[in-house]
Amino acid sequence: MDISTTDSNARLAKRVDEHVGEQIRRRRTVLGLTQEQLAGALNISYQQVQKYETGANRVSAGRLFEIARHLDVGVAYFFEGVEPQTSGRVLPHGGRSRTTIELVRNFSEIRDPSVRTAVASLVKSLSADQTIKSEQTANSEDTDQLPAESV
Repeated sequence: MDISTTDSNARLAKRVDEHVGEQIRRRRTVLGLTQEQLAGALNISYQQVQKYETGANRVSAGRLFEIARHLDVGVAYFFEGVEPQTSGRVLPHGGRSRTTIELVRNFSEIRDPSVRTAVASLVKSLSADQTIKSEQTANSEDTDQLPAESV
């Protein structure tokens, strides 16, 4: 096996570890459990759960089986949707941010379609306002840098 194959296998393994961790976090948050609660059920520290969820530490087969039992899913759940050919890039929606995950979970629990539409419009509007303000700030900083005769 050459070095490029070894590097490719290592990158694939890292992507799978990250995917499994994301699935653990997703299922834990859907059930409304904290990292501390899952850690307590597994007799490990919450930091260890955090490392599993970020892919920093690899989950052993036995531990994954135990996690699956506590999260009430089969072990295969953690591998659903794994795409070994895609890059391990950070998702633009911030899928690893606790705030984003909680926002999405809470949003999905809104049953009234008109309320969901209103909330989505509000978030979109706030996001657009932030973009405009950022652009205005950047533009004003650019004009601050221009020589006096150019302004």
